[in-house]
Amino acid sequence: MGGLGTPELILILAAIVLLFGGKKLPEMMRGLGRGVKEFNEAKDANTSFKD
Repeated sequence: MGGLGTPELILILAAIVLLFGGKKLPEMMRGLGRGVKEFNEAKDANTSFKD
């Protein structure tokens, strides 16, 4: 209960495409990927200080 299944994820993706359009979506995903990458790099750098 409370988890996101495939139908919910499809509905969310469809809503995002409708709100932002197909042209802007790749740019948004690229930015999200960069943000996740920077977060992981910062997390890994922080972990190395604890060692």
